[in-house]
Amino acid sequence: MYLLFSDSPIFFPCVWYHASVGPTRPDRIPLFPLNVVLLPGENLPLHIFEPRYRRMVRECVEANSPFGMLLALPQGVAHVGCSAEILEVTKRYEDGRVDILTIGRHPYRVVELFTNDPLLEGTVDYLGDEEFLPNPQNQEKLVGLYEVCYTLIFSGIPASLDKSTPERLSFAIASALPLDLMWKQQILELRSEAERQDRLQRYLRDWTLHLHNIDTLRHRGEGNGHGLN
Repeated sequence: MYLLFSDSPIFFPCVWYHASVGPTRPDRIPLFPLNVVLLPGENLPLHIFEPRYRRMVRECVEANSPFGMLLALPQGVAHVGCSAEILEVTKRYEDGRVDILTIGRHPYRVVELFTNDPLLEGTVDYLGDEEFLPNPQNQEKLVGLYEVCYTLIFSGIPASLDKSTPERLSFAIASALPLDLMWKQQILELRSEAERQDRLQRYLRDWTLHLHNIDTLRHRGEGNGHGLN
């Protein structure tokens, strides 16, 4: 599902689980549509150059408040995004551009979209998860598949998952791998960690087979050459 832009506020019914909203999680936040899906706990460096988003960064830093990342689509924007906290302004340029480091915090659903200002804003409903009972056996399988995929893709040691909790394991794994954007968006929208882990396990199982086939063909191709005397 996606949201279309218009010249007046757009309202959407709330049908998701609601998490309590504290002082640092306001109902109305600036929105940053981008060809990126940000997940809770994921670090995302950004280069900010448009004046409206430079203003957004300045206001968020001054107020110590978040902004919302949304996946930009050809028809509009996704209806579920993730709030982003600015951890650091890593570089300031003479022309006003800035580099920032952000981290994903809380999934949200857009309830009302405001498009009358150059800076898109929205009233959002923060989303909680269903109760989750960890399954150590399933998590061990999922981590094993993650490590195989990571090694085949990057030819290196898998990024550590030690800092992730069982309740956020799916987000940590999906953040560490170059998943298809629409598939990553599905992971963000699911409100059950058990279902997220189950879908990831099936996805990574198929992906592992595909990566193994590519790796086998690559090695065969390398063995078909002949040296010149």
